[in-house]
Amino acid sequence: MAEASPSWTGGAFGQRGRCVLAPNAGPMTLDGTNTWVLREPGARRSIVIDPGPSDEAHLDAVADAAGEVGLVLLTHHHLDHSEAARRFAERHRVGVRALDPAHRLGSEGLADGEVIELDGLEVRVVGTPGHTADSLSFVLPAERAVLTGDTVLGRGTTVVAHPDGQLGAYLSSLDRLHGLAEAHEITSVWPGHGPVIPDALAVLDYYRSHRRERLAQVEEALGQVDPAAGDLARRVVEIVYADVDPVLWGAAELSVKAQLAHLAERG
Repeated sequence: MAEASPSWTGGAFGQRGRCVLAPNAGPMTLDGTNTWVLREPGARRSIVIDPGPSDEAHLDAVADAAGEVGLVLLTHHHLDHSEAARRFAERHRVGVRALDPAHRLGSEGLADGEVIELDGLEVRVVGTPGHTADSLSFVLPAERAVLTGDTVLGRGTTVVAHPDGQLGAYLSSLDRLHGLAEAHEITSVWPGHGPVIPDALAVLDYYRSHRRERLAQVEEALGQVDPAAGDLARRVVEIVYADVDPVLWGAAELSVKAQLAHLAERG
């Protein structure tokens, strides 16, 4: 979680990626939602990932960047990523593929390990649940880049959105992405919010250590509050996130609830 900054505006990355920044900046969306347009050099059609909010000017900008659209993919169901997906896809007469059937347009979904090919472009689907149950990442092998949606942000850290999101699953997803980085299958992160991260291994090291530290802080805070007093998660937030802007405490509370559930599962 981090406050918005005017420093990120999107743009072209590698030979195959272009980020069109949606005009929905805020405490939870940072500079706005990143809509990614992927196209193989010299190819006719593009893949659009996370069309974003239903903003006509933004959708026009995405259409201008994409040219002929071949397919729309979703990293997860949160509205700042998915709200305009059906509208944009219908406009371009293509389908929407997502893990959650409720957010698809057409019969095709997405599955972990699937390889999507379009006009020479290859995108590999990696299941990365945790932020939400339906969170996916997309590896672009030709760029050694991974599009992470909200699983890894370009600035700050993400929220494990309890109860849909689960910390155990999230930690496993970070481990999986870390393994891809260690194997040099990915070297950069193209996130759903905030700037591109050129060192995937370093940011995944940080994310994993940050989660371990937060979990330890929550465990310590539990010894300072009376479990019978009620509103346990908020009381823990007030201790662990005392240095965080209170405007973000609602999101922090979701993460704390996920951490408490994880600790309960561990026994």
